[in-house]
Amino acid sequence: MAAKQYIEASPGRATGGTVAVPGDKSISHRSLMFGALADGTTTVKGFLAGEDCLATMAAMQALGVRIDTATDGTVTIAGVGMNGLRQAAHALDMGNSGTGLRLLAGLLAGQSFSSELTGDDSLRSRPMERIAGPLRDMGATVTTTDGRAPLTVGGSTPLKPIEYVSPVASAQVKSAILLAGLYADGTTTVVEPGITRDHTERMLRTFGVPVSSGELTASLTGPATLSACDVQVPGDLSSAAFALGAGCLARSGEVVVVNVGINPTRTGVLDILKLMGADISIREESRLGDEPVATLVARPSALRGADIPAELIPLAIDELPLIFALAACAEGDTVVSGAEELRHKESDRIALMVQGLQALGASVEERSDGARISGGPLHGGTVESADDHRIAMAFCIAAGAASAPVTIRDTENIATSFPGFVPLMQSLGLRLTEFGRD
Repeated sequence: MAAKQYIEASPGRATGGTVAVPGDKSISHRSLMFGALADGTTTVKGFLAGEDCLATMAAMQALGVRIDTATDGTVTIAGVGMNGLRQAAHALDMGNSGTGLRLLAGLLAGQSFSSELTGDDSLRSRPMERIAGPLRDMGATVTTTDGRAPLTVGGSTPLKPIEYVSPVASAQVKSAILLAGLYADGTTTVVEPGITRDHTERMLRTFGVPVSSGELTASLTGPATLSACDVQVPGDLSSAAFALGAGCLARSGEVVVVNVGINPTRTGVLDILKLMGADISIREESRLGDEPVATLVARPSALRGADIPAELIPLAIDELPLIFALAACAEGDTVVSGAEELRHKESDRIALMVQGLQALGASVEERSDGARISGGPLHGGTVESADDHRIAMAFCIAAGAASAPVTIRDTENIATSFPGFVPLMQSLGLRLTEFGRD
């Protein structure tokens, strides 16, 4: 059996340089699915070749879609149209990707055949009734395994349109319903309790589907047709946040991250960092398709604790492990609340961040929906990431401000969202060493 991977992160706060982070994961997933359903050939530049998105690519290929990747990373998708998918010969293994599985379930709800969706241990532990329920309301046959994956989706054509008032603010739930709505005869509407990412709505418009959206609503009318187009994927803000966090903790230097997506439903992390006193600026704003992009610059900052406003939580849900880590290095107390969703990600991210920070000497009070984190000196030690990529990367950043090396265990899954994380961070001055890689 191959050795488990781990990272040893040593203290060091001389950080600086200019980098480009890998492409946005959310947009990369959607480009594959929408390109597959479109009439014509879609070309995607900047595609994130991380394990999550590659699992979605393999699933679309298993459903009969031809997808080619050039040496420069450009992905070409030969669209089969709305009714051109074919039943896969095996279960579709989505690996660690909740986005891939939940969105694909919505897409498959409108097909004339049944599909089985599964994934790794982490994915099979996450709640799936949140999508299964509304898809059943639309007429699809969806069975889960005690509310989780594996799940079977039996298509129904046409589906029934619904107006769904979601109990959770989740772009994955919203997107699954809207994708099923492409196959419904009438208007499908999703109403949410909070603002969530709107990449699905933006990209559907790029592919020629009219989508109406307000702050908390999104709707479209089916049956719809998608037209192929060229997609340029910006750098992932969730990945850029780790480089920016390192720049804020530095004692010298300047970190510049180019071509980063700054979709307003994603920039909660920037708002939180600025609230904590981060010296971050936005330069060279432009657009890639319907997505805003910019260059982001972080400088050494005197971070301070803050009460994180509830309205920013869903806009920074994936970056909260990093916020926990930075809060432990800040002066004063930081309070995160209203973040129950963190317990249903790749791991229980609240519990893991609290346990890891406590192992490094931080004073942290765990709460059901978040934590109170008291900033102070961190010492060395060993922390568990439970194969959660964002937990592992967050501790790599915090270790730069510790007084002794930090060992982060089970770091294989960093590749799901940020291939090349270690060398990129090394180029900025972080002292990271990988062990156990084949």
